[in-house]
Amino acid sequence: MSRVTEIRYVGYGVADLAAERDFYANDWGLKLVSEQDGMAYFAAEGSDEMYVVRLREDAANRIDVIALATGSRADVDALFAKVEAAGCKIIFAPKALDSLGGGYGFRFFSPDGLPFEVSSDVARGTGRALVKWEAVPQKISHIVLHSPDHRAMVGFFTDVLGFKVSDWLGDFMAFLRCNEWHHRLAILPGPPCLNHVAYDMLSVDCMMRGINRLKQAGTDIKWGPGRHTAGNNTFSYFTTPNGFAVEYTSELEQVDFESHEHQVHQPGPHTMDQWGTGVGGPQTMPHPKPDAGLFEPVAV
Repeated sequence: MSRVTEIRYVGYGVADLAAERDFYANDWGLKLVSEQDGMAYFAAEGSDEMYVVRLREDAANRIDVIALATGSRADVDALFAKVEAAGCKIIFAPKALDSLGGGYGFRFFSPDGLPFEVSSDVARGTGRALVKWEAVPQKISHIVLHSPDHRAMVGFFTDVLGFKVSDWLGDFMAFLRCNEWHHRLAILPGPPCLNHVAYDMLSVDCMMRGINRLKQAGTDIKWGPGRHTAGNNTFSYFTTPNGFAVEYTSELEQVDFESHEHQVHQPGPHTMDQWGTGVGGPQTMPHPKPDAGLFEPVAV
């Protein structure tokens, strides 16, 4: 059955492009791979995705697109039919993509109004094996979203795009997988917006060294370091110059995509952080508010 298989990239519109560009290139540890038509593209050293972040200047901070991968052109067409049947507003139907890296895909708005792309046959980048102490992101690990009807949104991603539920935190946070990793998406109640984008680090040591680099550059930790229960991954959260939340994580659990059965973890101090040592907490993260670009497509 056709389904989404991975995250490709997140595109942002930002009010201060220069500051965001410098953060990703000099502090966060991504590599600038292209600048053209007013957009900057950044790759993760450990991934063969051509880029994992796309930035452009806008009057307001917004999400331009969350790009997801599927296996083939036939999968793109099959998923488009399901998205269309689900009543989603279509941005464009399957076609040859004119974005950097090309490929074949379509875009649509989720029922909440966030823009998504599903694509295949995209050109690959130059990922490489990382070594200890490099302390730069390997790839995007997962994306967390808010939804005013989070249970309905879980149903959309599972029934339409082929994700599976890996775990629940109480009845308010669902962790969804699209491959062997415990979660690639998670969904929380709240206004329709992005909560954060997480990046895999090679090890907890690399995460800690990355925390140090950010601190030296003037970006201090908002929450962490700690270890979650669902997914068993380590965490450390920060905000970019334009106020988007980002995370360094490591040691995310691998599960069997087909057979893994979800659990319900009861909320508590040692559920959110098994170590119990992290500074800050969820209350220190940016307060969710509706994304500025809901149901408003960008040209590219």
